[in-house]
Amino acid sequence: MEFTNHTTIAGFFLVGLTDRPEFQPLIFSLFFSIYLVTILGNLLIILAVSSDLHLHTPMYFFLSSLSFTDICTSTTTIPKVLVNIQAQDHSISFAGCLTQVCFVLGFGGLESCLLAAMAYDRYVAICHPLRYTAIMHPCLCVLMVIMSLLISTMNALLHSLMLLTLSFCTYLEIPHFFCELVQVMKMACSDINTNNLLIYTVTTVFAGVPLSGIIFSYIQIVSSILRIPTMKGRYKAFSTCGSHLSVVSLFYGTAFGVYMSSEVAGSSTKNVVASMMYIVIPQMLNPFIYSLRNREMKGALGRLLLGRPSFSPILSC
Repeated sequence: MEFTNHTTIAGFFLVGLTDRPEFQPLIFSLFFSIYLVTILGNLLIILAVSSDLHLHTPMYFFLSSLSFTDICTSTTTIPKVLVNIQAQDHSISFAGCLTQVCFVLGFGGLESCLLAAMAYDRYVAICHPLRYTAIMHPCLCVLMVIMSLLISTMNALLHSLMLLTLSFCTYLEIPHFFCELVQVMKMACSDINTNNLLIYTVTTVFAGVPLSGIIFSYIQIVSSILRIPTMKGRYKAFSTCGSHLSVVSLFYGTAFGVYMSSEVAGSSTKNVVASMMYIVIPQMLNPFIYSLRNREMKGALGRLLLGRPSFSPILSC
C-alpha cells in the first residue's frame, strides 16, 4: 500500500449516511430540519434566560451555556453536510477535517463538563439549601464554565495535534458524515498505538470524572430527598432535577450506545446512524426537555414570545 505524508494530502472523502444519489435530497431535508430546530430551540432558551430576571440563577446560567454549546456542536458538523450534498462534492480538506475533529471533541467535552457543573448546582440546592447563595456565587459559576472550556479545549488540541504525527494512505474515504477522530485514525498507514492509548486514557479520565461527579451528586440528592417527610416535598425537590437527569441520560446513553455499536456492529452505516444519536439528536432535543418539563422556562418563553422583555446579563460578579 502506498504511503502519503499528511502534508501533501489534498483531503478526505466523507461518504455520509449513504452514497446513493436518490437519497441525497431526503438526507439534505433531514439534516436541514434538524439543524433549524436545534438552532431555534437553543437560541430561544438563551434569549428566554437572558430576558427574564427570575431566571438569572446559576442553574439557568449553566443551561444557557449548554444551549450555546449545543448550537456550536451542531454548527461544527451539519453545515458541512448540507454544503457537500448541495454541491454534490463530499470532499473535505485535511485542514478542514482536522479542525472539525478539534471542535467536535472540544464542544463534546465542554458539554460533559457543563452537565457535571449542573449536577453540582442541583446537589448544593437540595442538600445545602441555606448555603446555596453563598456557595453558588456568580463568580464561581463563571469560573466553572471557563475552566470547563479550557480543559475541553486542551483535550481537543492534544488529540488533534497527535493526528499531525500520522502518515495517511492514498485511500482516504471516511465512512461517516463528519470527521470523527477514530474514523480519521483508521485512514492512517503509520502506527496508531500511541494515539489509541491516548484516546483510552484521556477518555477514561475526561468522561469518567464528570460522570462520577454526576453520580455522586445524585446519590447525595436522592439520600436527601428520601429524608423529606412528605411525598409532596419529595416530588417538588426531585422535579427540579428531572430535566437535567433526562439530558444526562440522553447524552451519556447515546455516547455509550455509539461506543458499543462501534465495537459490535460490522456495518459502517449502523455506526454512522448511531453517531447521529450523540452528535445531532441530543442537541436538538435538549431545549424541548427543559422547556416542556420546566414551568419557569415555559413561562419565560411565553413572555419572550408575547411580551417585550428587557435584556440584561444572566449573571454578574
